Amino acid sequence: MAEYNKERRWTTPSKRAASYVEERRAKVHMHGQKEGKPLSDYEAGLRSGYLQCQSDHAGLFRYKQAMDAGLSKTEAKKYSREKGTKLPKGKGGKKTA
Repeated sequence: MAEYNKERRWTTPSKRAASYVEERRAKVHMHGQKEGKPLSDYEAGLRSGYLQCQSDHAGLFRYKQAMDAGLSKTEAKKYSREKGTKLPKGKGGKKTA
């Protein structure tokens, strides 16, 4: 698991939404450190997904930006999870066909 607040933890928005629906229906944590413990009302509210949605879209944007710059899938994934980084020198901009 990533150290708290060191790495952007994002997922494809539709996958997170499906997982959160399951958690809200079961009213139990299904992932992470609290797995198996009941969801509080506050945590169930977070599962509505608004704040996580912002992070997911930012991560997905950075992933696509890195892929357009010519990075490999593993490099793009690493870049999309880093906070406050810029694309490596010599990489950037859209690929031209």
